[in-house]
This record gives sequence, C-alpha cells and structure tokens, in this order.
Amino acid sequence: MYERMLNKQVMPTIVEMTEFCGENGECFSALNAWLTSAFHTEQKIVFPYGNKYGWGISHKKKSKLICNVFAEDNAFTVMVRLSDKQYSTVYDQLRKDTQESIDNKYPCGDGGWIHYRITCREHFDDIKTLLSVKCSS
Repeated sequence: MYERMLNKQVMPTIVEMTEFCGENGECFSALNAWLTSAFHTEQKIVFPYGNKYGWGISHKKKSKLICNVFAEDNAFTVMVRLSDKQYSTVYDQLRKDTQESIDNKYPCGDGGWIHYRITCREHFDDIKTLLSVKCSS
C-alpha cells in the first residue's frame, strides 16, 4: 500500500506519475499545477534522498526548495519544511491528522519537516494551506 516509484533506472513522465497516483492523480496534477501557476515554482522530476523516497517532483523558487511531491500508488506525499512560526499561523485551521503530522515533525532548526500523505480532498486542502504559508514568506 502506498508504494512509491523506486526504479531509479527509469525516469517516469509526469503523466505516468499522475496515473500511478490512481484515484488521487487528479489532486496530484492539480497541486503541481497550482504551485507553478500561483507561486511560479519551477518543477523538476527528481529521485532525491536515496532509494526509499523514489521519484517525485521538486518545486523550487530560484534555488529555494519549496517542497517535494512523491508519487505513490493511489496517493502522493508532500515533503515540506516550515518554521514553528509558520506552522502556528495555520495550525488551528487544519484537520486533526494534519496537526498530528506537525506535532510529530522531523525537527530542523526552528521548525521541521513533515511528510504529508494526500489520500482525500481534505488532505489536499490542508497541504495547500501549508504550502501557501511556505510560499508567502
């Protein structure tokens, strides 16, 4: 369940990644398009961080990493880092499971990384809220 595209030898297309996300492919596509149109991020298909992460799409503004979006079987995961202050500005607006992801973030500096799996429209809305904070700072 939620397997990733782990064959480093074969770079997938964005269409193949979208199809791999199955029932969440539309949200995968919509999130990538939204980041590019609303925040002018540059998209690039990447295989970062080693074999357990697999293929994803990185979004950068200039040289600053905004997030990585990893295709998964019937889902996708967004990996993003925010400061504690950024998280706190929207924390109360988010779903309980999103808040738990923030509470259990991987600490880094004055904030931390979350790996947020999108499996429904509500998760999609929450990750857009978090990415809006990230891109607006």
